[in-house]
Amino acid sequence: MSTPDPEDLTARARIRDAAMRQFGEHGFERATIRGIADAAGVSSGLVRHHFGSKQGLREACDDFLVKGIRRLNDEVRRDAGRNYVAVARTAFGPYQPYLARALAEGAAAEVFDAMAELSAQWLAEADKKRPDPPKVPVKARATVGTAMALAVSVLREHVSRGLGVEVFSPAGDDLLARVLLDIYSHPWLSPEEAAALQARLDTKEDNDD
Repeated sequence: MSTPDPEDLTARARIRDAAMRQFGEHGFERATIRGIADAAGVSSGLVRHHFGSKQGLREACDDFLVKGIRRLNDEVRRDAGRNYVAVARTAFGPYQPYLARALAEGAAAEVFDAMAELSAQWLAEADKKRPDPPKVPVKARATVGTAMALAVSVLREHVSRGLGVEVFSPAGDDLLARVLLDIYSHPWLSPEEAAALQARLDTKEDNDD
């Protein structure tokens, strides 16, 4: 996020960042208002003054990430040649533990939905260039694609081990970008194989009816 939000210079932002660290380290249930206040160097009363409750604080954390994701999306649209993996790590690297933990806990719905919404916009534009019409709704494809992308954060240790490099590092940025480029530009199925599998699915659907 190259243009900081003015809010990020405030005590409210310090509390929010401390909460994201605490939630990422301890999980939402085990994290406490007192622990967050101590980490931010403020009183518990000030935390409650700004956010009302621990749930309100988590919602503020998610809202912060959503705003950042939308800004990042706008930046990538303005300069499609940039390594968006590196840009994303720079912008959201400190918040990866929070997001991974929240997703594993079934939270961060607002963040997931925002990412899926933006993914759907990219897919809709790509669909216009496809020689074959999509057989699956764009929302469904965007939802699954978003889940697959976020799995890198949740499975960070496993992905890093498999790649042989810390995935959230400059070297990891480069390798992950190259891997994604290769996967997206070289489908695992040929058009003929995909058509055969689609026919089998259609046949099964007809038989189930």
